[in-house]
Amino acid sequence: MKRSKRSAIDRRQTIDAYVCISPWLIGFLIFTIMPISFTIYYSFTRWTIMEPPVWIGLKNYIFMFTKDPIFWQSLKVTSLYVVMSLPIIIIFGLLLALLLNLKIRGMNLYRTLFYIPAVISGVSVAMLWTWLLQPDVGMVNTLLDLVGIKGPGWFWDPVWALPSVASMSVWKVGGSAVIYLAGLQNIPPQLYEAARIDGAGRRQAFFKITIPLLTPTLFFQLIIQMIECFKVFTEAFVITKGGPLKATYFYLLYFYEEGFQHFNTGYASALILVLVTVIMGMTVFVNYTSKRWVYYAGEDRAS
Repeated sequence: MKRSKRSAIDRRQTIDAYVCISPWLIGFLIFTIMPISFTIYYSFTRWTIMEPPVWIGLKNYIFMFTKDPIFWQSLKVTSLYVVMSLPIIIIFGLLLALLLNLKIRGMNLYRTLFYIPAVISGVSVAMLWTWLLQPDVGMVNTLLDLVGIKGPGWFWDPVWALPSVASMSVWKVGGSAVIYLAGLQNIPPQLYEAARIDGAGRRQAFFKITIPLLTPTLFFQLIIQMIECFKVFTEAFVITKGGPLKATYFYLLYFYEEGFQHFNTGYASALILVLVTVIMGMTVFVNYTSKRWVYYAGEDRAS
């Protein structure tokens, strides 16, 4: 009787649990699982929205990998952007967090000021950088002229266009710095005191205490920021439209034009699935390598 009563209680608790999480489950099924399922199906079809989808098998993927040079160009540009911008966000975000972790008067104000740019609209930021890097009357080239340096064409130069877009990543370091700051403040101060007693300098404490204990935060930042870099779109859409000479023709810009301008929805579905696969592959690779460089406090490396 006790076992039967206990089973009834367990079933009731299980039902109550599913009732409580049912809003999330319903939203997950409707807004995540169903769109992903439809995208996978449409990637194997020829569909232009105006006509019903026609099953064509792997033709979208075959065309993409063998006959579409724009696909390879957009993937190459996006990959180069990730290589350029990701170190900027990771390194400068960490350096800013170290400064914001100092014990000085008015630090809360500084933290707020440096974080504000991270919440400003991407379109507004793009327009601001367009003004700053304008070749003729922009602030950056004007300052360079004052010291006798002729500034480049920035967004309007095929050589400088992609580095110019990548340099805009500096604007995002405030958001990553806040996460680094949380990781820094979770490091026990007793470790630094013990290091000072043992005669360790600031440099030794940084590389022997701060960096090892901050590696979980670095790992998190690397994954999140890498995904964000692969999703770059607004900068090119607002400023360069993919030019000049497709120097900033990012992958999501190509996807947008195929899906929402040319209404080639079936091919656009295949494009986005390839991007998701690339991101998942990079995430798995970073996660695999993390076993060698990410240190968790209390972890026994020998095991």
